[in-house]
Amino acid sequence: MELVRVLEINDQADFEAELKELGVDKTGVKIMAPKSQYRLIKLKDVPLKAALILKQEMLSKGGEASLPRAAGGLEVEETDLILMGTDKVFRKVEKVLRMQPFGLRELGKEILKAIDNYTRQLSPISVGSSEFEFGKRTYIMGVLNVTPDSFSDGGKFDRLDVAVEHAKKMVAEGADIIDVGGESTRPGSEPVPLEVELDRVLPVVERLKAEIEAPISVDTYKSEVAKRVLEAGADIINDISGFKEDPQLAEVAAEYEVPVVVMHIQGQPKNMQENPSYGDLISEIMEYLQQSINCGIEAGIARDKIIVDPGIGFGKTLEHNLEIMKRLREFRSLGQPILLGTSRKSMIGDTLDLPVEERVEGTAATVSIGIANGADIVRVHDIKEMKRVAKMTDAMVRR
Repeated sequence: MELVRVLEINDQADFEAELKELGVDKTGVKIMAPKSQYRLIKLKDVPLKAALILKQEMLSKGGEASLPRAAGGLEVEETDLILMGTDKVFRKVEKVLRMQPFGLRELGKEILKAIDNYTRQLSPISVGSSEFEFGKRTYIMGVLNVTPDSFSDGGKFDRLDVAVEHAKKMVAEGADIIDVGGESTRPGSEPVPLEVELDRVLPVVERLKAEIEAPISVDTYKSEVAKRVLEAGADIINDISGFKEDPQLAEVAAEYEVPVVVMHIQGQPKNMQENPSYGDLISEIMEYLQQSINCGIEAGIARDKIIVDPGIGFGKTLEHNLEIMKRLREFRSLGQPILLGTSRKSMIGDTLDLPVEERVEGTAATVSIGIANGADIVRVHDIKEMKRVAKMTDAMVRR
């Protein structure tokens, strides 16, 4: 009896292996392997004349293009569209677009850039004495809130000795990074004064630098806090605003040549959950993060030192968060490592109807799916459990 099955292959290397196992000769593998990568590319706010030419060129080269009815009826000046084709089709189209008007030359470059970003192997990042080789395994960032009011563990680690011991415990359990936070960013929280935040985080950073080998990250959006903690030995800055609150933070990170995490947030912590809304969720988050990347590069930060975080729970509803989880891999189009922070968050509580202290299994599900969908770093509270989840997931998806 004949067996017929659908192949689930999303990586050209996997398809090459399948062809070789089938016995296809080297020339055939070289010709056919690229044809397995069929891309769906979404473009926003393209001038109508450019969109119509782009559709024509895609169709003529063996691809497809979808435009809204209003664009076909010439009723709009700009339009969104979705292009469909293999990498070979897109490269053929880009060559033609180099000679076209209406901004199509630059648009063609951006299309190829998105594809190359999505498929490229990320560069390693040196952090202190550690080197993160993204793609080989998932890295664990342990949460150390030295605040009295964080949503999950506020007040548990706001004494210096207790905070340091907890950091050591997280490193022993497998944390690759310790992320120190001196200001709660839970929904509805108010910002704290600069000196208060410094009083909370500086002593902890100084002690950790002397007592642990793992890189130290500091969760702050204030340039002065960043400068002071970097002087004290911190290795990474984690900015929930993506340089929007204090653009000078990018200059500080550039000066100290440290990696920086740029996160998306809609609004500010005190008001971010007051009816968050989006016209195009993923596109708007990606545009925000691209602006953050550009800001960092313009300030002098090396591109390979910028990590992006879509900001689960920061100005998003439950449905927004679930959609981000499902489509996380699309953020590969930015070409940067992806950090995912879902640990114990309301997305899990709302889905399972469970309090913060009973969200370990829910967190594990998000960590596993997140890794499968492209996360390189996961920011978590429960290190031992999530280290195991990450190791098991890596064994399945990073072979």
